[in-house]
Amino acid sequence: MTREQKDNLFVLVKSLSKSEKRQFKLYVGRLGVNEDSKFLLLFNILDKLPRYDEAAILKKGIVKKQQLSNLKAHLYKQILISLRLNPSHQDIRVQIREQLDFATILYHKGLYKQSLKILDKAKNLAIANEEKNIAYEIVELEKIIESQYITRSLSNRADELTVQAKELSLQNVVASKLSNLSLQLYGLFLKTGYVKNDAENKRITEYFNARLPKYDINTLGFREKLWLYKAHLWYSFLTQDFLSCYKYALKWVNLFYDNKDMIALNPVFFLRGNHYLLESLFYLRKYDKFKEYLFKLETVTKEKGFPIDDNIEGLVFLYLYSNKFNLHFIEGSFKAGLPLIDEVLEELKKYQNRIDEHHFMVFYYKIASMYFGAGDNKGCIQFLDKIISNKSLQMREDLLCFSRILNLVAHYEAGLDYNLDVLIKSTYKFLIKMEDLYEVQKEFIKFLRGLGDIYPHEVKNEFIKLHDKLKEFEDDPYQSRAFLYLDIISWLESKIENKPIAEVISSKFKANLIEN
Repeated sequence: MTREQKDNLFVLVKSLSKSEKRQFKLYVGRLGVNEDSKFLLLFNILDKLPRYDEAAILKKGIVKKQQLSNLKAHLYKQILISLRLNPSHQDIRVQIREQLDFATILYHKGLYKQSLKILDKAKNLAIANEEKNIAYEIVELEKIIESQYITRSLSNRADELTVQAKELSLQNVVASKLSNLSLQLYGLFLKTGYVKNDAENKRITEYFNARLPKYDINTLGFREKLWLYKAHLWYSFLTQDFLSCYKYALKWVNLFYDNKDMIALNPVFFLRGNHYLLESLFYLRKYDKFKEYLFKLETVTKEKGFPIDDNIEGLVFLYLYSNKFNLHFIEGSFKAGLPLIDEVLEELKKYQNRIDEHHFMVFYYKIASMYFGAGDNKGCIQFLDKIISNKSLQMREDLLCFSRILNLVAHYEAGLDYNLDVLIKSTYKFLIKMEDLYEVQKEFIKFLRGLGDIYPHEVKNEFIKLHDKLKEFEDDPYQSRAFLYLDIISWLESKIENKPIAEVISSKFKANLIEN
């Protein structure tokens, strides 16, 4: 699937709410000379177009082709200025930055006392809200002004500012090192995926320990603790230590619940923390905890004080619905989960410019899995084809790999035998090109290669053989994750026992509830 190229200005215009469009026109019209300005005409044209069409814009005759890029750049800037003035976008960071700008203007006019008064208020606001980078920037400007504004208390003031600058600098250095480590680990995860053996585990552990800065947990503020927990979380994900993932994701989420004002200031980090908490609980199959935290997250996002903007709204949808799918996968309640599909597809249209294409493909895989579990193999194949046929996106290899395997299984289940041999060969060729395959995948490849030579009456026996081999990997810390993408074990058991896969998974879920 290839999605149309998006023009940045067009996407920005289409992202505006009715009130934001109204404010922009009021902002432009503040001077009568702007009423017929070319950039406002361009805005109105783009607002009415269903998709970006440069030929249609030029046809209106407001500008020549060689002038269009400059006009677009000017309109883009004017929209951003208008949005910055919108009260809904005036968060704490913008307010602090605005105060710093005001103080800088006063300083350049030689009004030092007025400038220092504004800076002191802005600094206290920044420190109270854990905005220590800008707090440090404010202190540095205070030092410059104090060196030019002669007062009798200069010596005491100089000592005070020096100590404050040193403390903020040290805190910023620790936060920077931790945020760098977190980002580096995330980069490694995207590049190499989860560790697959002891040697890789050792390498990642050495990498992590070598870059983890020394710290005293009692001296860390909210921001430093947040980056510390994120770094530990990514290390735990890389090493497939999902119990540790749960531990640090919970610390991350509780950090916000213990500092509730930070939820409004950092809603993206709050949402991500909850998503990783739910993901780790899904991997651990901790049903009661998963359901509890999913309900808690949904409740918080609906509260009156929870901040909502275009970005947050998209993330709330992404994380809530992704985990609602996972809840049905744990329960084995695939048919009960089918109504979610229409809801998600409708919401994806709404958020198509705010959610990256990779997450579209992840949703398609979840939809395909829901159809497969519900016994609708043709529906499953339809959505897997959207992933497999997408040549424009570099997706994670594991998603592509299991999409092809599930596609083959769905074709087999649907009785679409006419091209099964061709499908087996293409799937096999794709899988052998992949590096560092799981042993689970290798065994499945062997099974696929021999599937075409198996007589119908021998199939069940081959299922049993493959089941016995794969069971050996179920508790292997480096192999077990492969079963989370596609529950091959349960599928094989459904074939051996001649039961629907949903019934097999549901029975395991109920048995697990009794045990716990």
